[in-house]
Amino acid sequence: MSADGETLARWATWREIHAQPGIWRDWADEFDPREVRDWIATLEVEEVWLCGAGTSAFLGDIICAGLEGQGGLRLRSVPTTDLVSRPHAFLREGITPLVVNFGRSGGSPETLGALDALDVLAPDAPRLNITCNPKGALAKREAPGPCGVVVLPEATHDAGFAMTSSFSTMLLTALALFDARPPENPLPKLAEALERMLPAYAALARDTAPPERIVFLGTGAMAYAAREAALKVMELTAGQTAALWDSTLGFRHGPKSFVTPGTRIVLFTSRETPAQEYEADLIDELARQYPGAGLATVGPEAEHDPGLDLADVWCVPLSVALAQVLGAAWSARMGLDVDDPFAGEGTLSRVVSGVTLYPVAPR
Repeated sequence: MSADGETLARWATWREIHAQPGIWRDWADEFDPREVRDWIATLEVEEVWLCGAGTSAFLGDIICAGLEGQGGLRLRSVPTTDLVSRPHAFLREGITPLVVNFGRSGGSPETLGALDALDVLAPDAPRLNITCNPKGALAKREAPGPCGVVVLPEATHDAGFAMTSSFSTMLLTALALFDARPPENPLPKLAEALERMLPAYAALARDTAPPERIVFLGTGAMAYAAREAALKVMELTAGQTAALWDSTLGFRHGPKSFVTPGTRIVLFTSRETPAQEYEADLIDELARQYPGAGLATVGPEAEHDPGLDLADVWCVPLSVALAQVLGAAWSARMGLDVDDPFAGEGTLSRVVSGVTLYPVAPR
């Protein structure tokens, strides 16, 4: 199957990837983070938990890594998959965090289970729900304590299996709320940069056959962006392209054994030092050791450079967009249903199903 833009445009996933710049511009005009930031400042909390499952959990990892060391409230990534399975290990006596719940649908089993656990073990803990679905539990369910809700634009409630605009817009929204020194009006700048980069990403996808393996690497927030990128490729290719992620320095400590002839390698570069020096060393090493790997780089002073004076964490959506494009294009070339790569298999679905929730015992 051809992977040209005209053919790919028939898929909702491809259209949703390319809709992101417009969504960000519109959201910048619609959403004023100051009201929510002021509300957060009134809460008597010292810790913020960033909660979600799958891609929504990766948001917490990216934000914590990207905003580490800025002072203020302590940020902690607590996946709902951990919280639901071990609620008493997290929701202990005397701990009252602000719990930020991310969810595209706002109604996955782990989302509901996390809300149930909070109701039983931490009813007074304030909540902030960030969701793409105005009809989901995160938007509609009442909480016993203080609760704020941010519902993103309807266009972010992706129709496709893979989270694309939902991921990027929830991330940018949370950064606007929790970055102690947020940049001025970043969303239009990011939108313009992605519009410049998407054609180059599409050209790379068109000129690259789907590999059996791909590796995504990065430092700090970009390491966790690499995690999301690897998931996007695996999801959209229904596992036919195996994907690994790691940090720039961590890669040598065993995971490098994943690389075989024909493996593609993608490095998300950083603007921080000494991270840049370590990344440059790794690029040279990989080019020597795996000359056929087709190393691609995204970020400051990279092959695909957004040209923005923004912290790494704010540029994560620009880097992850490469994996979105590659995954969608390769999925089409493999003859898969890009919007539902597991159609007919019954193994994975757009909203996770098959999870039995068990009652949470009070302390």
